[in-house]
Parts: sequence; structure tokens; C-alpha cells
Amino acid sequence: MLERGVSRREFLKKLAAISAMSAAATVIPGIIFAHEQISKYDTQGISWQKTPCRFCGVGCGLLVGIENKKAVAVKGDPNSSVNKGLCCVKGYHSVMALYGKDRLTKPLVRKNGKLVETSMEEALELVASKMKQTIKDHGKDAVSIYGSGQWTIPDGYVASKLFKGLIGTNNVEANARLCMASAVTGFLTSFGLDEPMGCYEDIDHANVFILWGNNMAEMHPVLFSRMLDQRLKRKAKIIDFATRTTRTSKAADKSILFKPQTDLAVANAIAYEIIRNGWVHESFVNKHTTFKKGITNLGYGIEDGYKFKDDEQPISFNEYKKFLADYTPEKVEALSGVSAKDIRYLASLFGDPNKKIMSFWCMGMNQHTRGTWINNLVYNLHLLVGKISTPGNSPFSLTGQPSACGTVREVGTLTHKLPYGVVMKEGARQKAAEIWDVPVENIDPKPSFHTVEMFRAVDRGQIKFMWIQVTNPMVTMPNLVRYRNGLRKEDRFIVVSDVYPTPTTDEADVVLPSAMWIEREGMYGNSERRTQHFNQLIDPPGEAMSDTWQLIEVARKLGYEKWFPWGKEEHIEKIWAEYSRFHEGAKHGMAPYEVLKKQSGAMWPYFEGKSTKWRYNAKYDPAAEGDDFDFYGKPDHKAVIFARPYEAPPEIPDSEYPFWLNTGRVLEHWHTGSMTRRIKVLHQAVPNSYVELHPDDAKKMGISNGDEVKITSKRASINMPASINERGIPTRGQVFVPFFDEDYLINDLTLDAYCPISKQPDYKKCAVKIEKV
Repeated sequence: MLERGVSRREFLKKLAAISAMSAAATVIPGIIFAHEQISKYDTQGISWQKTPCRFCGVGCGLLVGIENKKAVAVKGDPNSSVNKGLCCVKGYHSVMALYGKDRLTKPLVRKNGKLVETSMEEALELVASKMKQTIKDHGKDAVSIYGSGQWTIPDGYVASKLFKGLIGTNNVEANARLCMASAVTGFLTSFGLDEPMGCYEDIDHANVFILWGNNMAEMHPVLFSRMLDQRLKRKAKIIDFATRTTRTSKAADKSILFKPQTDLAVANAIAYEIIRNGWVHESFVNKHTTFKKGITNLGYGIEDGYKFKDDEQPISFNEYKKFLADYTPEKVEALSGVSAKDIRYLASLFGDPNKKIMSFWCMGMNQHTRGTWINNLVYNLHLLVGKISTPGNSPFSLTGQPSACGTVREVGTLTHKLPYGVVMKEGARQKAAEIWDVPVENIDPKPSFHTVEMFRAVDRGQIKFMWIQVTNPMVTMPNLVRYRNGLRKEDRFIVVSDVYPTPTTDEADVVLPSAMWIEREGMYGNSERRTQHFNQLIDPPGEAMSDTWQLIEVARKLGYEKWFPWGKEEHIEKIWAEYSRFHEGAKHGMAPYEVLKKQSGAMWPYFEGKSTKWRYNAKYDPAAEGDDFDFYGKPDHKAVIFARPYEAPPEIPDSEYPFWLNTGRVLEHWHTGSMTRRIKVLHQAVPNSYVELHPDDAKKMGISNGDEVKITSKRASINMPASINERGIPTRGQVFVPFFDEDYLINDLTLDAYCPISKQPDYKKCAVKIEKV
């Protein structure tokens, strides 16, 4: 990898120095040394190339410095409207993730119980032959692929075409089922179409930001910095509504803590107050909304084979008002711990006609056994007061992966989805069959297994072959012990494509080394419907190959050369052209390849040469009919206000397991840490996971900071160091554990209950006991 005369140590030292100086120059203006050094390196032959960031779903634009065929520096792209030249600490150090000492560079095949090196040709041939044999012996639905919100758009598109269009199985899922499926079903049930109606520019117009269980200061720090900027410029207010005190709480204008799961009740209480005070935007509600209810007491999906189908029924405004009578602020205060005064305060922010309001959320609402419902309830608040689809008025679901939106949601890499529509709809199947040039009968009209049920199917033996790409489920799956044991069963064959060894590659029969991000060409789609293209800037190490090309090679070995005819130099452009056919038109048109190559991203719908910033508003959206709002995702062109009740989670603390367990992330690490823990400065900042306890709980149990404690659920136990009065502070009776550390597999303890509508698991609530070791 290294040029002659440049040692690895010198190279990494220079890389770290430039990244750090770039960070300092942006975050702390006036550090002349940093600017001078960056300028100095500019004159030494560094070429700066645009790319989106590899990490979260914000989609910051980066400029990566290339020198001697290596990525040596990072700075924010000033042409990107997402981050406007700023990056977070992960973004500034992102290219260092390319150069870990244990990077996978050669394929590995399990022989006599051990993974041994082999050639890429032999490994791909083995993958194809095992797929063929499995299909012959057990049928098409015995093979599966499990991908990721880190898949590029071409990765996911090729996977969907191969498995759904040619093999004929709907066993296609992605880890975004674990992080944003409830956001999808929330959008679909309320509006009929997925993804936010607004964009990040809303931040520049809003007067109030309500963060629903989202620690944005750490999880989405660049967007949080933009909010702080608006507070300085325009006295905008930030309200943190959460179950624990975080860095976001400390930076917010007001912090409101609620008991787990009771966000449902609080949202209904806010709606109650909006109606009681006469703050409903009556003309908007009458013209543009309808009221509905669905099935209640719907279960939690804990048992194998659980099935649920909602039954939406129309109700009147008066029936909705009567439903809310059970959610007076005083009643909800007793349930949630949120004072009636604070509930009324939140309602007044929505009700004030002179305030523009944004709601932000991420995993706190989505990883929830009633995740779809709480998404609906937040939309209710915006719809009741007509604060939606205009600059500064926006309910906004954020994502945690760089292309959870662009690949999983838009390409449709979930069991029930196609690049356009769902497999259950004949028209969607016909469209896919026409574009893919396959018989429509190839596309199965019945979804198979969502993520949790897919891993259960592996455990049961219904799925014999699983190809895992760009994700680490042996750290992230809830109730992990069961699914780890499932992969280990005798007649299962597991293929893993990744860049580093992980607990998931440990379980593989074949490990394929993947090219990272700027080592190949591709596109990501971020949280604001922005598609961003990146070129291949450097060569991948050894035999590492892009996930797209791995899939194409295996498809050809399966006999599908006709459907994947492209050469390496052109395949991304050709894939984009084919995929774009699914979305032609004013409602979801995609920007042309040439535009994406040139710009720092473009938002869909991209129509007649322009990105659409605000959907469902005729002033900005070319697909909207009439002269104001048009929620054209629904047949009646009206958004839905749902009556959704509070229902308790399936597992709550009791005398034996008296604490809530909540899991999540930290600023310095991304997801399972397989990349960020190999970046020295980030690893040193937070070298290991820990369990946060409230100081009173710790004192009662005689636990001091750093003491080893044992956490036990009904499923497993784990020992971890205690963290008290450090980064975050849970409420009494709650503990919090970051999941980035594979040495502390906290998901051995979590419960695989999920939202019955979205099938997304709840990682925020299960019962545990705590003991000092």
C-alpha cells in the first residue's frame, strides 16, 4: 500500500496530523498554524476530491486529500449544503479507518474448522456453488442475503435484482430494519409515501426544535451545531425530551425527562391540550387531513412466526377528541413523570402561530415496540396545527447510516419491497419485471422473513445459506445468543463480506474482503432525500473487491450473465441508469448521473433540473396539485391523524429485575466500532464500553466509578465497568450501555420484541438487575 520511501508510521502520523489540523481550523477559527499547514500540504501535491462521509445518515460532504495514491487528509466540503464545510470528529478522521493493521485483504474459507486464505476466484466459486446446491436441495427460499444501510445504492440494487428478480426469493433484508423501519411505516401510514417532506434547510427557518429521545449532540453533531447557530442568531429554542440526561440535555434550553415508553402518552396529552386551547388549524385540518384508528393490544412479536395486519378504520374529529380525554396532562404526569406544566408548555410551542417548529427523532422513537405509533403521534401534532411542508415546519426522522434511506428505503432492500412499490402489488411486480427483463412470475408476490424472523429462520433451519454484507449482526441483533447459536448449526453456510475481522466474520464459512467507500465508485442517499455520488479515489488493498462487483461475479457464476453485462469501468453508471427508470417522474425522479458526478448531491424528487426541498406543498413540489397542500401519497390526497393509545412494553422492571436497560451510541464510535475502534485517536478517547448508573442507585449498591458490575437479564449476563456522573446520567432505576464494543456484547441481554407494524426491535427497554462484582 505504501509508496517507497514513506514508512507506515510516517504516513499515519501525517494523516492524523492533517485531519486534526483540518478539524481545529474549522471548529476553532483563528488557529493560523492549522491553516498554514493545510495550505502547505496543498502545495505539496494533494488533490482534494469530493465524497459524502462514510459514517452516519446526515451525509456530510467531505473533501478527501489524495497524495501518492493514498487518502491523507479530510476537510469539510464548503459546497455541501448539508454541513457547509464542517465535520464531526468521526468525519475528520474517517479515512484513517482505511488503514487498520488487520484489514482484510484476501478471501478466507473455512477448512477443517479454521479460516484459511484462498484466492478470490476460488471463494466466489464456492459461494456460487453453495447457493446452487442449497436451492437444488431445499428450494429458492433456503438462500438469503442480509445487507445494510451502508450498502451503496448500486450494491443494494444488484442484490435485489439478483435475489428477487432472478433467483425468485424475497429473502432480502438489511440492518436498517433495526434502525429506521418504524420511520418508514410511520410515513407510509400517515402520508402514504416514505421519507421526510422537508430538508435540513428547515433548521435555518425554525424557531423551536423538539428532540424526541434523540441525543443529537453526539449522534448528529453537525446538525446539532446548525441548531446551536440558529439559537445564537435568532434565539431559537432547543427542547430535549428524553429518558436520560446527555450532552444534548446540557446544551438544550430545556430538558424534560420521561419514563420509558410513555412518550406515546405525552404526545397524546400535547394533542389534547392543542384541541382544548383552540389551537387547531381548522381550515388545514378540514381540507387536508382525515382521522383513523387501528387495532390495539397487538402483541410484541416475541414468539416465532408472529403475524399482524392492521385494520385502519375512519373516525370523526369528535371521536378523536373523545379518545384524547384519557390523556389529560394530570393523568399523563402520573404515568410518565412529565409534569402537567411541561406538557402544557410543549403544547403551547406547537400551538403558537408565530413559531415555526421542527421535531427531530431517531432510534429513541424508532426502536420501540410501538414505533409506528409514536411516529404517527408526532405527525399528528404537526398536522393539527398545520406546521408541516413549509420552511421551518417539519417533522424530521433522522437516520444513523449513510444510505439507510438511499439504499434500503429507496432501492427497497427489505423482504416486502421492490425498487418501486411492494411485492404484494401486481403493478409493482410488472414494472420490475419489465425493467429487469424477467418473467413477472419470477417475482414472488409474498414477503418472506423480516430481519428478526430471518435470523429465527436460520436458527430453525428454514434458511440454510445467508450472505451478510456490510454489517455486523453478531454484535447488533437483539437476543443475540439465540442467533449466534443459529449461525453455528451444522448445515448452515454463512458468507460475510467485510473490511475487518468481526464477531460476524468469526462465524463465517467464507469471508470476502470488501473495498471501502472511496476505494470504489458508488452513491449514498442521506436523511434529507439527498443522493451523493463518490468516485473511486484510491485502490483497495490486496484482493478486496466492492460488494457490487462481488454480487455481479456470483450472479454470473449462477448463469445470469445476461442481466449483469456491464464492465468494471462502466457498471456504476449503467446500474444508476437502470435503477433510475423505477423512479421517473415528478414524485420521485432521481438526478442524472452527470449531475451527481458534478454536484455535492441532489435531492429527489429531482424534476426538470431542480431538487425538491419541500414535498406536498404546491409552492415547492412539482408533483403537488392545487394551490397549497397535497398529500398525494394517499388516494384521497389527505394525511392521516391517528388515534394511537399508550400501551406498555412487553418487559418492565420488577422485584427480580428492577432496572430498565437502554442501549445506544457515543460520539466517538460508530455502530459496532469495527471501523472507529481502529482509528487510534477515537479508540483512545473511548477505549471500551461501560454501564451508566444514576449516582443514587450506585451509592445505594456501594458502586463507585470504574467498579466492575454484573448486568443480568432473563437472557444473559455480562460484567462491565461502571460509569457514574460522567458523559450521561440515566434516571433512577435505569442503566445505559453503548453497544460499540465487541468485548461487551450487550445485545446478549436485549429482548427481540418488535413493533408489529414495522417489525423493528426495541433496544431501549428491557428489564435487568445490577450487582457489584
